[in-house]
Amino acid sequence: MLLVARYVLPVSEPHIENGAVLVQDGRIADIGYATKLKTRYPNEEVRDYGLAAIIPGFVDAHTHLEYSVMRGLINDVPYAAWKLHLTEKEKLLSPEDWDDSALLGALEMIRSGVTTIADITRTGASLKATKATGLRGTIYREVGTMERSEVDGALNEAYSDIARWREDANPEYTRIGIAPTSLYNCHPYIFRGIAEYAADGTPVACHLAGSREEYEFIRYGSSPFSVHSRVQERGFGIDMPPWLATGTSPVRYILNWGLFEAPNVLAIHCVQVDEFDIGKIAEYDVAVAICSRCNAQLAMGVPPLSKMIKAGIRVGLGTDSPAASDATSPIMEMRLGLLLQRALGNRSDFFTAAQMLELATLGAARALRIEDKVGSLDVGKLADIVAIDLSNSNQAPTHDPNAAIVHTASTDNVLMTMIGGRILYEGRHLHDVDIQRIFARVEEMRLKLRE
Repeated sequence: MLLVARYVLPVSEPHIENGAVLVQDGRIADIGYATKLKTRYPNEEVRDYGLAAIIPGFVDAHTHLEYSVMRGLINDVPYAAWKLHLTEKEKLLSPEDWDDSALLGALEMIRSGVTTIADITRTGASLKATKATGLRGTIYREVGTMERSEVDGALNEAYSDIARWREDANPEYTRIGIAPTSLYNCHPYIFRGIAEYAADGTPVACHLAGSREEYEFIRYGSSPFSVHSRVQERGFGIDMPPWLATGTSPVRYILNWGLFEAPNVLAIHCVQVDEFDIGKIAEYDVAVAICSRCNAQLAMGVPPLSKMIKAGIRVGLGTDSPAASDATSPIMEMRLGLLLQRALGNRSDFFTAAQMLELATLGAARALRIEDKVGSLDVGKLADIVAIDLSNSNQAPTHDPNAAIVHTASTDNVLMTMIGGRILYEGRHLHDVDIQRIFARVEEMRLKLRE
């Protein structure tokens, strides 16, 4: 199959005008000018997308598919209040609800041009959703407790789930990893246990230094989080909270418990970091997923992206929880991320649209250590490919396709999403998922959540 368009953006190389990509056996077999490839492969089916850009599928470096049904339920509050409200909403959902919510999220990912995700889940719903839709991903089993007596049991349960999930997953599409829960809900022995367990290269993801509330909780022991309502008797009839201030930053705290010793760690957010923290993240070759829309919407801050890149850190973009950002859109993530970095940076750190597109594709693939498989249009890589329409009035005439995508495109401009050489979306979803059933279930769940 030959995919043809006005622009082909390999990401790893300059764009090709009037280009084409040859897809055979689920991989990219050739790439170049359309006229040459049509002559070279005269018997191939041709799909011509016209005034469009063919790009590698977006690699979403941080997602929570199972929260898709909660978009728009908690608005106009900062992070800590949002998190506390979200925790209450979670109690209303059944296992079947989580499954259908994650399935909705997977469908929206594909519709948005996302072909690979890195998703944190406790329920396993996102694993089922990726399997049902054909989405590629790394699925992290979340684990955590604040109680020392519960650590071993929580870890063993997570290890058992991971073993079972790996048996159920197709290794060509899915990797299974592990993720500690938020620092303010996690006993430090959880971090030590995960580091030991993941010494074999098991992927690890960790929310880290995301909000000011988290920073102040770790450093000063002050926080609006509900953990402070729990007390334990420490002897002599004295009740004390289960957390004492560490006097250090979240990154330094994690370092003390060895989590960075694991060889494949992805840190999420890293907004509240200083020069020392950035240096340690780079020293341990920890990757970072930044989620600018979530950070902005919940007043978490802006990650020091330029400093991270200069330090040699592998960085990718994530869309985070739909409960926070309201819509799955890597295009919106690129646009807002670019504008925030420009607004708060200086001219020497001026980011371009091409750089942001790389962070949403090849950069995120590097962060997940899968750049040998996806993230760019290179011969031999898996055929995870997206076509984006550039013909509407906001983008024509087009001079720079990178800028057209980042500055003016939207999810509605996604024409086609292909994963492994299989077209999963082209104006409509083309797999066997009962979409109408999912939409009906979503209405039921949202009524329950609102009431």
